[in-house]
Amino acid sequence: MECRSWLNDPTVLIVADASVVINLNATGCSGTILDALPNRCAVPEQVALELEDGRRNGHNDADGLDELVAACQVEIVRLSNHGLQHFRTLVLGPAAQTLDDGEAATIAYALEQNAVALIDERKANRLCSERFNALHIGCTVDVLMHAAIEATLGRIGLAEAVFNALYNGRMRVPAHHVGWVVNLIGSERAEQCASLPRSVRRVEVL
Repeated sequence: MECRSWLNDPTVLIVADASVVINLNATGCSGTILDALPNRCAVPEQVALELEDGRRNGHNDADGLDELVAACQVEIVRLSNHGLQHFRTLVLGPAAQTLDDGEAATIAYALEQNAVALIDERKANRLCSERFNALHIGCTVDVLMHAAIEATLGRIGLAEAVFNALYNGRMRVPAHHVGWVVNLIGSERAEQCASLPRSVRRVEVL
């Protein structure tokens, strides 16, 4: 399952889970990032509701999503009957084999639209690998690594955005992207990021 083939195809739709929206909001420049990204971005209504529920705990990511929708940078989408069939298989069953509604809807909509699912959580990635070999998956770091983002933000601006996503959003970084992240933000700032592996928070990556 190729994780980043979508980066080379601007016609491919990307479908973002709640964690991706949270991480992009945490960068402090989510609108600029989505403007630079050539792909259209969709968020299932289940993800929007999940972020709305976060208001009860003082989180404001629903506000950030609302701004992106108002600016036509993100589209809120609804599952078709075909997508709902996939959705049900992902939310019904033993806990070890099911996901929350937002993750399930993200995967289901990507399947029905032949799109890329942007998901950061390990469990969701594992279930996709086991059940949907043809599904293309990306993560927040894949978006931030896109050449168009650095071209827009500059190297320093990109480093600041990635650090903000790590420090404020606790962005998860897949193992194969850790070196790129630490080289970008520097080992001193990496030490401050609890979501990075402990092994790199004290070791300088050359």
